[in-house]
Amino acid sequence: MKYQIMIEMLFLLLARRRMTASELAAHFDISARSVYRYVEEMTVAGIPIDVARGASGGIYISDAYKLPRGFFTRDEYARAIQAMQAMESELHDPVLQSAIEKLSSQRKRERQDDALTGNILVDSGAWGSERRLSDKLTLIEQATDDRESLEIDYVDRGGRHTHRIILPHLLVCKQNIWYTYAYCRTREAFRLFKIGRMRSIVKTGLHFERMPFARRDIPLSFWTDTEQCIEARFALTKEAIPFAEEWLGIEAVYEENGKKYARATLPDDESLVGKILSAGAGFTVLAPAELAERVRKEAEKIAGRY
Repeated sequence: MKYQIMIEMLFLLLARRRMTASELAAHFDISARSVYRYVEEMTVAGIPIDVARGASGGIYISDAYKLPRGFFTRDEYARAIQAMQAMESELHDPVLQSAIEKLSSQRKRERQDDALTGNILVDSGAWGSERRLSDKLTLIEQATDDRESLEIDYVDRGGRHTHRIILPHLLVCKQNIWYTYAYCRTREAFRLFKIGRMRSIVKTGLHFERMPFARRDIPLSFWTDTEQCIEARFALTKEAIPFAEEWLGIEAVYEENGKKYARATLPDDESLVGKILSAGAGFTVLAPAELAERVRKEAEKIAGRY
């Protein structure tokens, strides 16, 4: 019974996108405490359901969320839609009709989740992923074109959650990472938000006038005063050159005495050592010595696990 309620609750949220705990409790004849417990279990399972406090709050699901690819087989889609249509013919419930439309649309759109922007084709999904980033990217692109504000649940690098209203003005891609340059209602200023850190995105239905900004206003270095930069030098084998050119830029790679090297100024954040290790043994840190030591220690820890 519990899992049946959770599945029905998921479909109800997919149809309405936002409901209060009391509405869900009344619908399923359970307590509000049970509603929050079921929501927590669905969240642990990876469904982006969030809870917002206050008068305009409630339990909501990201507009970028779709049922996972392959969630139903073709026959299961057909049977589910037929059953829901039979119920709707008796109940004439607009929520049920909305759910039928969404399920039918999901069946038709089971495809490679590529985002298309003008003459640029972007597949932003990772290998083997459910391509949720592509869904987010498409949603933010539409909101940017339509000048529609978005309600987001954002997770910063420290793991802290914040709930914000943003006005998306521009999509930015750097180092294969997608950002939106948006005006933040909370900070009352423009900010760069990493799309991958947006846990949920909900359309507000409210439109805004674009604010003027210049390209120099966009902090494309992505480094703040609190982040240290590091001057790094690397030795490269032939196999590591493509990685260095892709990550650091082809201009950073040079030849000296018949050997290949790379030099770059990089943000010394928590991802730097992992990025270096991902290059493999052909990518060696020459300087600074402190960075080389950190990479060595991390490599030893990884080796110890195997």
